[in-house]
Amino acid sequence: MPLMVKWAFLTRYLEMKAQHYREMSPDELESTLQELQTHLFDLRSQAVTEKLENSKAIVNAKRDIARVKTIIRERTQTQRSIFDSHS
Repeated sequence: MPLMVKWAFLTRYLEMKAQHYREMSPDELESTLQELQTHLFDLRSQAVTEKLENSKAIVNAKRDIARVKTIIRERTQTQRSIFDSHS
């Protein structure tokens, strides 16, 4: 598969994943963040004990955590800007 096709697929996949997180409520995002952090801890434990089958799973978990944190931050900044504009 050519590199451009892979990149287009990857970009579309990540946008779909981010869109899925954006559709969640704040409570769902917080619980998802906790689950992802627990999952990352488990993956790191598996890596230390050499039972981790897919080393890319740690990278993917970190990226998912970053996506969720970014969406939470975007929402808080949006709320702040709305609050500041009404003050």
